[in-house]
Amino acid sequence: MLAFLYIFGLFFCFILGGIFFGKKTNNNFEKKTKKKQQSKGNIGEELVSKKLNSYLINEQVMGIVVNNVTLSVDGGTTQIDHILICTKGVFVIETKHYSGLIYGNAKDKKWLQVLFKKRSQFQNPIHQNYKHIKAIQALFDFVPVEQIKSLVVFTGNGEFKTSRPKDVILLDGMRDWMNQHEDHVVTLNKIQFCYGRLEFLRLPDNEQTDKLHLQNLSRQHAPLNLL
Repeated sequence: MLAFLYIFGLFFCFILGGIFFGKKTNNNFEKKTKKKQQSKGNIGEELVSKKLNSYLINEQVMGIVVNNVTLSVDGGTTQIDHILICTKGVFVIETKHYSGLIYGNAKDKKWLQVLFKKRSQFQNPIHQNYKHIKAIQALFDFVPVEQIKSLVVFTGNGEFKTSRPKDVILLDGMRDWMNQHEDHVVTLNKIQFCYGRLEFLRLPDNEQTDKLHLQNLSRQHAPLNLL
């Protein structure tokens, strides 16, 4: 009887905390996307957020999706598109919404997009997400590093002309990729603890935080003045 009451109480806490088969979406994310102009990045992030929440519901995996997380790191900031905290692990997700032809491999510093006659380079999203992974490993120092995993998701109608590297998927491949990972490796208590720490330490999800992050990026990539 006591065991039943404990399990029921824990289950009830999850409902109050908004963690029940991913039914709670991030309200701040939805408000932000409504207020902001629908840029390509926001479109892709909204698609991935919906796909992640649908996965939790359809596959009956206990967890929560947290979107647009900005953390203070080494005097600057890092911004993470999505963090999925669930019984399968902690997944740090970078979203790219691209059209045209995509070229790149895991080791390249830059990847290439070819759209009609225009050729544009962009940062290797695997390298980009590595910084996010390190930030989450430091934040969740009580979670084994092998349970914190990187994923890059491409939305849009972009087509890879080179082989897609490991842990880089298209949006429709989300279910198959997630199902490769063993369930019940993270306890419900640990999910709650991760979520609580993340919500406590993340910067506010607002325009001021976005501006601060852009300023930090500008400083990081500004040319050195040697005079």
